[in-house]
Amino acid sequence: MAKAASGQRVIVVGTRQSALALTQTGQVIDDLKEICDKHGFDYTFEIKKIVTKGDRILDVTLSKVGGKGLFVKEIEQALIDGDIDMAVHSMKDMPFELPEGLINGSTPKRVDPTDCLVTREGGGLADLPIGARVGTSSLRRSSQLKHARPDLRLESIRGNIDSRIRKLETEGLDAIVLASAGMTRMGWREKISSVVPTDVCLPAVGQGALGIECRENDPEIRELLALYNDKETELAVRAERSFLGALNGGCQVPIGAYCVVRESAESGSGERQLVMTGMVGSPDGSLILKEEKRGTDPEQLGRDVAAVLIERGADRILADIGG
Repeated sequence: MAKAASGQRVIVVGTRQSALALTQTGQVIDDLKEICDKHGFDYTFEIKKIVTKGDRILDVTLSKVGGKGLFVKEIEQALIDGDIDMAVHSMKDMPFELPEGLINGSTPKRVDPTDCLVTREGGGLADLPIGARVGTSSLRRSSQLKHARPDLRLESIRGNIDSRIRKLETEGLDAIVLASAGMTRMGWREKISSVVPTDVCLPAVGQGALGIECRENDPEIRELLALYNDKETELAVRAERSFLGALNGGCQVPIGAYCVVRESAESGSGERQLVMTGMVGSPDGSLILKEEKRGTDPEQLGRDVAAVLIERGADRILADIGG
């Protein structure tokens, strides 16, 4: 725990060093400063940039790099070592199991969870020419897009979103697929040619949400982050992550999930109902398994959706690709 000269606590926030990671971390810090002002916390904030394994290896498809937590392990180690006090992650990068002593202290309000297309000619998925070359680093995206458009030529591209957008021109691609949330946070919504509907391409687990990780034994940080938590986003993401955990999947396998929170149909009950769709697909897109269920317990809902898909062969698909 660092202290400024005045005695106030300096909270060191760990993040990846990409433009998107730094932008969303800056937005989180701005929000936390408002909370501090409102509640009288005497904290200041510093950013510490950390390079992760996923950032270092850019010439290999993510699914072939292996392991879980490609974009978080080094940051989590910095938390464990006390070099930082909290970490801002894209929730879709976070493995289901967190290291002992670390917790997700806050899940702020989610932004657009969908995938989107940035194309050379404009238009949506249906407007791409036969045999169009589409860039993505995600097996989940390529599986679902191949299912919808078997003629497409899916090609692996890596790098930050700004470098991937440049590759649209430099590598002669017809389109690239990105997370709408990243484009939103960067202020680049005008670059989006079309949003891919969730019934065509189900998002990654936690896509559009952030996770603010901290040490379990740091009550000051936990108190602050609790005030930043969005309950509906938390419930939805817990259901999606429970689904991921039940399938023992990492973030780079063809698994998708999207949960929405609705008021119960029972008038005046005030109880939230969760509606979640889960997906597991084969890498070539020939088989897409989907299931939708409703419930009130997020962890149980995630497990229930996974159980149905496992009965239908999802575990065999994931075993075949080493997921």
